[in-house]
Amino acid sequence: MHDEFLCHVTAYGICGGRLVGVPLGTYRAPTLPLALWWLRDRATWIAERLDPRPGLPHLPEGALMPLGDDTPDVPGQLRAWCADTAQQDRIAEELAGGRLVRVATRDETTEYELLAESVDALRMARRAAHAPAHASV
Repeated sequence: MHDEFLCHVTAYGICGGRLVGVPLGTYRAPTLPLALWWLRDRATWIAERLDPRPGLPHLPEGALMPLGDDTPDVPGQLRAWCADTAQQDRIAEELAGGRLVRVATRDETTEYELLAESVDALRMARRAAHAPAHASV
């Protein structure tokens, strides 16, 4: 069982003809449940900023407009991902097994990426990459 997880949220878009990543947050989770909670919390945070609920006191009347039917619903996809317990269970199994987890969704201009990986798996991979080719006795 992997005990500690590194989580990242990044938005990617084109700026000046180049792909640019903008970090939206990083968290070193001491447990698997906290890693999953943080990823869901960040997904909800993104969804609320892209698609705030009408009637919030800080939004003037008429500030929100419905999107066209052909527009990708990133906030809806993120909210659905947060609510999908089967998907959350699969992600927990992947992380517990030491595998990198990536959840991504995109609209016309931006890709939103949530990543999580085991700190132990990162350490083991780094050690394997720097291990000498022949062991000496």
